[in-house]
Amino acid sequence: MTINTVAGSSHRLAQPSVADVFVHEAARIHRAAAEIWPGKPVRLERHIPGVTGYVHRARVGERTLYAKTSLLGVSLVSLLRGVCGPWHEVLRAQQAYVERPDGLLQREAAQLRLLSELGGPRVCPLAGLSSGVIFTERVLGPTLGELLVERPSDTVVLLDCTFAELRPLHRAGAARQLATSGVIEDRSIAGTFLRKFNGLSGTLYVDQLGSERCEAEQRQEVLRLVHRAVSRLRRLRMSLPSANGTSLAYGDLKPDHVVFPDGADGRPVFLDPGLLCASRMVDIAKLVSRTELALAAWRPGAPVAGRVLQGLGAFVESQVPMLSGRERHLWLRNLLVLWLMDTVNILTTYLSAPLALPLPPVGATLVDRAVPVFSMVESVSASLEAGAAVHDTWDHALNAALVVAS
Repeated sequence: MTINTVAGSSHRLAQPSVADVFVHEAARIHRAAAEIWPGKPVRLERHIPGVTGYVHRARVGERTLYAKTSLLGVSLVSLLRGVCGPWHEVLRAQQAYVERPDGLLQREAAQLRLLSELGGPRVCPLAGLSSGVIFTERVLGPTLGELLVERPSDTVVLLDCTFAELRPLHRAGAARQLATSGVIEDRSIAGTFLRKFNGLSGTLYVDQLGSERCEAEQRQEVLRLVHRAVSRLRRLRMSLPSANGTSLAYGDLKPDHVVFPDGADGRPVFLDPGLLCASRMVDIAKLVSRTELALAAWRPGAPVAGRVLQGLGAFVESQVPMLSGRERHLWLRNLLVLWLMDTVNILTTYLSAPLALPLPPVGATLVDRAVPVFSMVESVSASLEAGAAVHDTWDHALNAALVVAS
């Protein structure tokens, strides 16, 4: 790639900076709000740290909204690492990207409209879309993650309630509701894993993990564990059946994306859809993975974490389809592989983030907890590859997760 040397002779100097991106995206939010609500005062109140899109809580007139932007449909981490080229090239490409009907946030807006029409699951209301900036209404209330820690004995009830809301998506044939152009395959667990850890580029990516965020000794252990886990999970992935199907998965399902505005006894509301044509196993695997990561960051102690993980295990057992013994074992094995892949996907993204990029609180804590989390992944994946009885491996995974969360 030829680099414009006006801003410096090295590729690193030409890469977008956090300041470049944040100033540009804040201005874009102001412009988009003025286009949708002309004459209304706009005030950006608080940046919401994240590694995917740029999100800001905004006050537009008397309304509090959440504004989200995306540059070229890639994560902030990838953009800041120079995957899309230097900043001037990003800006030039972005001008064309915002006009595309299949842009990432255009698809997310279409999904919010579709879900509101279907009547379930309940989603945060779409307030507006302009110039590639999406505005959604604020949803107040405790999140699923907060309720799991506050009411660990109700874990099964809370998870049952969450998945009951997703039932319209998980029905066979639900994918017909969504045009092919509206699918967000970026949320696929296996697809993301293979993109990140593909061949030589994947090896180089792993070798750079933690270069700005880990102490030398911690980083050496992280690299050792990740290389082993990735190699093993790539082999295990070969035995995975296709997750494609005629049903839909919500896609970006995690405890902090499920809000209970009417309390634990009310219907939940879901944030940030990423619908894709896939088995509901993808949603189960993501919720298991993200719940385990949240517990690893929060470390609520063995009594609370133990009850949550016990409830999580009971919920998963209740979700296993009515299959023969061998098929049930394969289903649970595949779920375990997807769980571990998703955990590796998320934690390596945090570790590869430039130091200047603010991480969400859970992400910042997980960077410090990377060794125990990857040790769990390495241990469980080793058990899977060794051919241990799958229910024994499942119990081992829950016990290992408990140790990390305690």
